[in-house]
Amino acid sequence: MKLQKFTEHCYAFTGAVTIGYCVKDGKGLLIDSGLDDSAVKKVMRILEGEGLPLDYCVITHAHTDHFGGAHYLKSKYDISLFALKFEKAIIENSILEPIYLFNGAVPINELRNKFLEGQAVEVDGELFSGENIIGPFTFDVIDLPGHSHNQAGLLVDEILYAADSYFGRETLKKHVIPFIVDADQTLESLEKLLHISCKGAIPGHGRFEDDITQTVKENIELHKERMNSLLAVVNTCPNGKTIDHILKEYLELHMITVSNVGQWLLFRTSVTAYLTSLERKKLLSFLIQNNEMILKPC
Repeated sequence: MKLQKFTEHCYAFTGAVTIGYCVKDGKGLLIDSGLDDSAVKKVMRILEGEGLPLDYCVITHAHTDHFGGAHYLKSKYDISLFALKFEKAIIENSILEPIYLFNGAVPINELRNKFLEGQAVEVDGELFSGENIIGPFTFDVIDLPGHSHNQAGLLVDEILYAADSYFGRETLKKHVIPFIVDADQTLESLEKLLHISCKGAIPGHGRFEDDITQTVKENIELHKERMNSLLAVVNTCPNGKTIDHILKEYLELHMITVSNVGQWLLFRTSVTAYLTSLERKKLLSFLIQNNEMILKPC
């Protein structure tokens, strides 16, 4: 983990997960808190070593790798936490993520781990779309849903902390099928990124770039290709296939071998998001046949 400086006021801790940091008038603002206590402890050691303050923390979205360290921050340092309303509900009731991954039922123990269920923590204040003020910090909250239901990007001092609205090239290649909950919103958010005026941006997973146009376009093309290849799988059987059958063929098509239940459920969520978009476009339909949910091409 390294502290990278962008402007007089804007920094980021770079590594597996980006943690933004801003400082102004003797106050410090963290943007996300990493996966767990260990990540936040590293942040605090660096800040203390540099003589930098920390007073507030904004959470961009309620995925564990972005809010997992918030409980430690609040309990150890009494840091005030802020998030958008929908994401706030999940952060304060973190079992909701394994619940929705497990079709709404009480999740099995295998899903109740730090990668899918961060330690729940009370959020002190709500963010709103548009201009927000926290202490000496004035910043714009930009709605960038798709990867999560109510994800926020923050524009601070003309630096865009874009959360997981797009991924850096290395991360995009590594994940193969990025996690999303809504394919249409994902593409709309990516298009929005192309029109945000800023001096540079950094994603939740990836490097800072002065111009993110090409990286964002690569994200757009990947999602379109993934959706088209999924439709091709559906179209191979005019009489229909079950979602599980389609998921299996789709993962094999992209040479993905799943090693655990949590990983399989994450891929299933992304695939379902693509299928929902294709259904909206009337390219396939969801049906029940012989007590099974079937997808048929239109």
